Amino acid sequence: MKYDFDIVTDRRNTHSLKWEAADGELPMWVADMDFKTAPEILSAIKERVEHGVFGYSVVPESWYSAYRDWWKSRHHFDMDREWLIFCTGVVPAISSIIRKLTTPAEKVLIQTPVYNIFFNSILNNGRQVLESELRYKEGEYEIDFEDLERKLADPQTALMILCNPHNPIGKIWDRETLAKIGELCKKHHVVVVSDEIHCDLTAPETEYIPFASVSKTCQENSITCIAPTKAFNLAGLQTAAVVVPDPVLRHKVWRGLNTDEIAEPNSFAVEAAVAAFTKGALWLDELRAYLFRNKRAAENYIQKNIPQVHVVSSQATYLMWLDCSQLAGNADEAASFIRGKTGLIVSGGAQYGHCGEKFLRMNVACPLSVMEDGLSRLREGIRKYEEFILK
Repeated sequence: MKYDFDIVTDRRNTHSLKWEAADGELPMWVADMDFKTAPEILSAIKERVEHGVFGYSVVPESWYSAYRDWWKSRHHFDMDREWLIFCTGVVPAISSIIRKLTTPAEKVLIQTPVYNIFFNSILNNGRQVLESELRYKEGEYEIDFEDLERKLADPQTALMILCNPHNPIGKIWDRETLAKIGELCKKHHVVVVSDEIHCDLTAPETEYIPFASVSKTCQENSITCIAPTKAFNLAGLQTAAVVVPDPVLRHKVWRGLNTDEIAEPNSFAVEAAVAAFTKGALWLDELRAYLFRNKRAAENYIQKNIPQVHVVSSQATYLMWLDCSQLAGNADEAASFIRGKTGLIVSGGAQYGHCGEKFLRMNVACPLSVMEDGLSRLREGIRKYEEFILK
């Protein structure tokens, strides 16, 4: 391999959200990676720094070309230039879209268990969360289409947030499933916002399918949020894009993003994104291979050493969704207990929806040695937790 992902980088004392932890604690919760970004991206940022002037920025043609070329070559989706709008992040974009396309007290549908910040974006803007729970069957997830259609048919449902690939379960939705979602949403006049930020973090030789690429129906009734930030570990640079093929929807979204002042890049947002999509392919491919070796190693370790926990099989993301339904006690309580006894910080599943309350989420985007430390702490923490519960 050209790139070394075994190098441990000390992130303490860098104002890192993830690493604002006590000495001896090991954070494996929030979805950012403990790897330095691609050297090619660092070079682009350094070149920009050396210029020394950091005034207001515009979005150049190179930014549009980088996104379009990447999605065409990597994801077989040909986007028109005018579909693309710069924004500072996927979450700010989703919140802005909710404010622009729905009215207070209307419902926004999400498929739980799902990324917890979706709840915040809906509730903080005065809208109602409408959950359509995914069906969990024999260790796998699928959509309950009967429940989904019933909730889409509610006249108060104005928007659906799709997670593709799905966080935290790591599932890539197939073409048939996406097409069915698209038809149901069109039938019931519900606009789809597809969060595809994890799309480049699939298993090697595995592809995701952009929602808007599936059919004309999906394309005309959707808004897609994309970014290099998850795949290249650039979240702190605040760089993303919104893709809106339909011109009427696009104007509304564009007005919302500009009204909310999240449509202008900082001095590094464009350079980092362009470098990622034009020079980062090899780094990303090697990263994906490393991540999925980590995931398989973690799955084997847990199966052998923590048999009361089941790893939900996944094809995307660097997150492990751990089924703790056979564990004595409560998963959220276990997460708190494990942190107190071992210093390992993982996420309790209840924050991803009521149906996640028997699960834990664990981030394995770190050097193998760090992950092995985390797995050892998980084993010890669960052992002590069950002893505590059962005594």
